[in-house]
Amino acid sequence: ARALLQQLPPQDCDERYCPDLAEEERRQLRAFSARRRREALGQGLACPVPGPCHGCPCKKCGRRLNKGDPGISASQLGDQFWHPSCFSCHFCHQPLVDLIYFQQDGRIYCGRHHAELFRPRCASCDQLIFMEECIEAEGRRWHPEHFCCLECDEPLRGQRYVMCSGRPCCRGCFESLFAEPCQACGDPIGADSEEATHQGLHWHARAACFCCSLCRKPLRGQPLTSCRGQLFCSETCSLGWDVSSTASDSSDSAFASAPSPNS
Repeated sequence: ARALLQQLPPQDCDERYCPDLAEEERRQLRAFSARRRREALGQGLACPVPGPCHGCPCKKCGRRLNKGDPGISASQLGDQFWHPSCFSCHFCHQPLVDLIYFQQDGRIYCGRHHAELFRPRCASCDQLIFMEECIEAEGRRWHPEHFCCLECDEPLRGQRYVMCSGRPCCRGCFESLFAEPCQACGDPIGADSEEATHQGLHWHARAACFCCSLCRKPLRGQPLTSCRGQLFCSETCSLGWDVSSTASDSSDSAFASAPSPNS
């Protein structure tokens, strides 16, 4: 059932699955669906390869089909045959459910990707877009009213946003829910801040944060080494940090174990 819904989306051909469409959009959807059914819809016929087609190549892979082999014929595409496993969508390469296909320019498609040859699909509601305008961002398209923050539903048209898990997020929600804390200062690294990363850890890219832990030399664009989450500009500073850290630990230990003046 999931495969069928993916390859033959009901909202691509039935306005009952698109309750929010305006009347003009409904009219366009009806006309679009009727034209596709009339011009492109077909159903593959599974049958043994007949004698006259003995030795003919599979339309997709080119391997020989012999008389009596299982094959698929597609009336919309003439006297061609496919291996059953080769009868798949040209775009997504998924086997076609119940051998239902759409054809365009001699190629076969599942219903989803055939429709997308002609109309953009909204990344939010998964419906085809019949409006005069849409929003395009990150290589995908949205109905203008569906381009909203994934957390607070604030409309983002004309606003700055950050992509999170493939969906847009407003700056406020991003900084409060998804921004990584800086390893140096502890503040969130906001959408407008440049970020530096190393071994899965994050810093503000500014010199005050992304710098050597010992000598404070800025490390942006410079070679660096790291040890226990600390950054260093050289092996010398790394060794110097270990020495100072060890001395500090010894001093703290000695102070903690010293007797009180009253004992």
